[in-house]
Amino acid sequence: MDEKRPRPDLRRLAELASVGLILPSSIAVGLFFGYFLDRRLGTEPWLLLTFTVLGIASGLLSLFRALRKEMKGEP
Repeated sequence: MDEKRPRPDLRRLAELASVGLILPSSIAVGLFFGYFLDRRLGTEPWLLLTFTVLGIASGLLSLFRALRKEMKGEP
């Protein structure tokens, strides 16, 4: 019963858990800003579409960077 169990590296576990939130959060930010600016400037739906595409691109880029970092095992 006195065996030491290996503790998971909590920091690495948190980083892996956050990888799944990168893409949806980037898309949500793009949607929010596009919707807000469209309402303020009366340019519906162009800014919404533009910022959504930018959010998707940003999210994918961040996701690929995070996955590459995890695959390399960088701290």
